[in-house]
Amino acid sequence: MKNWKKFLAVGAACSSLFFAHAEAAYQLNDEVENPPAALQMATQIGVLKYENSTLRNLKDKDAIVVLSFGTTYKDQRTKSIDATAQAIAAAHPNAKVITAFTSHIVIKHIFENEGKCDYMTPEQTLDQLKREGYTRIALVSLDVIPGMEYKYDVALFHEYKDQFKKMTLATPLMYWQGQEDQRDDVLEVMQSLHLPSFKKGTAILLMAHGTPDPSNAYYSVMQAKLKAMKRNDVHIYTVEGWPRLEDWAGKLKMHKVEKIILMPLMMVAGDHANNDMAGDEEDSHKVILEKMGFKVETKLQGLGENKKIRNIFVERAAEAWEALVN
Repeated sequence: MKNWKKFLAVGAACSSLFFAHAEAAYQLNDEVENPPAALQMATQIGVLKYENSTLRNLKDKDAIVVLSFGTTYKDQRTKSIDATAQAIAAAHPNAKVITAFTSHIVIKHIFENEGKCDYMTPEQTLDQLKREGYTRIALVSLDVIPGMEYKYDVALFHEYKDQFKKMTLATPLMYWQGQEDQRDDVLEVMQSLHLPSFKKGTAILLMAHGTPDPSNAYYSVMQAKLKAMKRNDVHIYTVEGWPRLEDWAGKLKMHKVEKIILMPLMMVAGDHANNDMAGDEEDSHKVILEKMGFKVETKLQGLGENKKIRNIFVERAAEAWEALVN
């Protein structure tokens, strides 16, 4: 990358078109004169930060908006999403912390099934915070990878950044992969999973969501990190991406695996985990594997129930917070 040079940008100042972030950034080579906005925006990676110079004199009033896809499973909202938001709130007692659901359909179904919904869309949440006089907003994503859902968060950031004095956006659970001297989020998360101990003849299948976005490649990186951990018994597949269940099932049969443990690699153990993975319907993953002759055990626990994972999200929020207040 001859036309780029790397620099550390903790607390770096931003113009109205350039965004620094808390970990590292790239800036254009000094020989590039008057770079257009598109070229400058191409350097935006990591924690995003925007300062609106026209609102610089407004009094600081801070809020953290936790962005989650959401779930219609009430117990999972409590154990995974709310528990994570509460951990973030405990670390930031001087800020208002509010959770918004990016899935408008989930909000609709909660209203229909429960008669009320305590969560608003991100747009409704930010509009309300603006009315209440909040001037500095840190957006925190509970997404697992920077896929299509995270792109919604990024689009939200760009749509609303001009309406506040300052706004930041945290990275999702897994973002850096150890490249360019960065930390290795993927390895940290893989090491934080509650994986059963290795047992000969048993394989563990982690069910991720999957995405048509190129970020689906993160699952291959996760698999590589598991291999580096010498967990060749653990395999990742997706519901709506690649690899699929069938990409592993035949291979495991050939390697004389007798038992398979199914676990979700998702923030919540919601509909996909309870129905697609562990359901009793003919097309559930559990039933498909049982018909192939495997003994199947299912573990229904969302990532948000894992304290180590919650602590990582607290760290992600802290990075966005530091970029907000410095």
